[in-house]
Amino acid sequence: MMKGKWLVLFFVVLLLAPGWGTAGEVSEKDFILDTTDDLVTICTVPDGDPLQEEAISFCMGFLVGAYHYHVAENAGPDGDPMVCPPDPPPPRAKILKMFMDWVKKHPEYKNDEAVETWFRFLVETYPCNP
Repeated sequence: MMKGKWLVLFFVVLLLAPGWGTAGEVSEKDFILDTTDDLVTICTVPDGDPLQEEAISFCMGFLVGAYHYHVAENAGPDGDPMVCPPDPPPPRAKILKMFMDWVKKHPEYKNDEAVETWFRFLVETYPCNP
């Protein structure tokens, strides 16, 4: 677990290197994503924030990457997916808004791991029918 956090921090530093010393609503430490609350901060960065582009890209990359990992892990005849979105899936921006709305209704998850909360939302929103 600790190795993963260091790897994320390494990539965040690489991503943000040109922006050292900028001030705004989002700071470099917010990109570590220890909790769901951290993910919400990154995914809802206000317009005009110096790190807005990086934050939104990081948010989408985190969510899409976690989902695609789930898809890859559950591919094939022995796969047992937890999430089954419609085909075609909704646009990413729509799913992000749905997730942010869902998180507001579930403040009990704000200190949980971001990926756990993301999958709670996905399983509730797009359950697989056996």
